[in-house]
Amino acid sequence: MPGDKNIGFGLLVGLLLLIAALFKFSPVCAETEVEKRIGVLLFGEEQRYLAQEKGAVEKLAEEGFSEPNVHFFMENAEGSKAKAAELAQRFAALKLDLIFVFGTSAALAVANEIKDVPLVCGAYDPVASGLTLEWKSSGNNTTGVSPKIPLAELVRKLQELVAVKKIGVLYTPHEKNSEAVLIELVGLQDDLRIRIIPVPLTREGEITELLPEVLRVTDAIYLTGSSIVGKNRGLIVDAATKARVVTITHLDDLAEEGVLLSMVVNQYRMGRLAGEKGAKILRGTKPSAIPYETLPLEQLELILNMKTAKAGGFHIPPSLMKQVTKIIE
Repeated sequence: MPGDKNIGFGLLVGLLLLIAALFKFSPVCAETEVEKRIGVLLFGEEQRYLAQEKGAVEKLAEEGFSEPNVHFFMENAEGSKAKAAELAQRFAALKLDLIFVFGTSAALAVANEIKDVPLVCGAYDPVASGLTLEWKSSGNNTTGVSPKIPLAELVRKLQELVAVKKIGVLYTPHEKNSEAVLIELVGLQDDLRIRIIPVPLTREGEITELLPEVLRVTDAIYLTGSSIVGKNRGLIVDAATKARVVTITHLDDLAEEGVLLSMVVNQYRMGRLAGEKGAKILRGTKPSAIPYETLPLEQLELILNMKTAKAGGFHIPPSLMKQVTKIIE
């Protein structure tokens, strides 16, 4: 009968709607639809990397990308290029939606291994390191942020502090961020009337072997982002301070550890900028359409470690003190 057919048809439609509703709200299905898998790799345990990670994750959360709809895979290469390469292979097998990599050596390891997943890299000089051909557009699966500062400005601040003629630069060959600092400083020699003395460190034992002579012939020591320098920062700063040789850097965690004068970016803010780029990618923007960036010049901080100044008997001119934005007591 027509009525029975209508009832049967109605029951069938109702059953189909019920099945569709159950399927739609099934926890397994919902997770599959919305879950994002994000890898985060830090090159080392230094505070700057931890601050970058924190800033990126918190910014992602503000943009709507947080647990339980996001699953993070957190790894640390512990300052080892070999381990960074191993972790890059592990990330490649995880089929991630996005990867954050903080530290030039780690970024290179992941970029060399993974070409089909968007990467947000934290690297000192992404062009010099080979991550990208230009800052505006990578033309590949990467974008990122950089703690790069105008080193000429830092050297000019140093010249207000001491009559510097020779600067020893502690760096590690083949660590791209460390080499980039050296190359930029060498290029400033004529304009700033200084002489740069490269001090290559390939193993930790070379610090105690080379440092006494370096301190004898220089007016200042530049601590780059070398992994060897980072692990031995206390030894370097203590020896330089006792010899009344000024220490400078562009890294805020080294400033906290005793380097006398530092011009730095806020690493947490840098991480937030990375998180902002990551959110754009998760919403569909290609990494190559998002430029690599540094923080604005007005956000740079000039840090003075007063403990080191007192320990070394360094006189800080009032004109320089007025420019200091943070004092470490």
